[in-house]
Amino acid sequence: GPFIPRGLAAMAEVKRRVAYYYRGDVGNYYYGAGHPMKPVRMKLAHHLLLSYGLYRQLEVYRPHLATAEEMKEFHSSDYIDFLSRITPENMHEFAASMSKFGIGEFSDCPVFSGLYDYCRIHAGASIDGAVRLNHGHADVAINWSGGLHHAKKSEASGFCYVNDIVLAILELLKYHPRVLYIDIDIHHGDGVE
Repeated sequence: GPFIPRGLAAMAEVKRRVAYYYRGDVGNYYYGAGHPMKPVRMKLAHHLLLSYGLYRQLEVYRPHLATAEEMKEFHSSDYIDFLSRITPENMHEFAASMSKFGIGEFSDCPVFSGLYDYCRIHAGASIDGAVRLNHGHADVAINWSGGLHHAKKSEASGFCYVNDIVLAILELLKYHPRVLYIDIDIHHGDGVE
């Protein structure tokens, strides 16, 4: 057979504990007609996991909804407060703030129903994954609803409102002196730098 170095063979025999975070309601959010970001894809990916039986290899968790305080670990208070208040019904009252925070009808970050809860879902999942890693309860943590790496401290950008990556890194830094962040997106994750 093929030569496999002893270290790699031993690593292959180790069963990795993979924590997978998913909330069924994540696929119910809708950025709007014609928008390329489609949260329903997370629901489809989850159904594939179930259909192929891959979930049997995972520890499946329902993440908590991130609190405003948790999101303010990176984001400014006025920005998170704005996200918590704006809705499609009242957005006309927030015209000046929308421009300031990079959110709007003609932006790649539109206002949609449930926007704040959507942010709480993916941020909570990434924070939960980082906590589980920090406590040694998992070797790998997966949050396919996350990775929204363009959001800045006080500005939405590139379909991203809350930067769950930075929130997870900040959590990891509580236990580890350094964190390696590898971004494989075609676009530079400018909100993480």
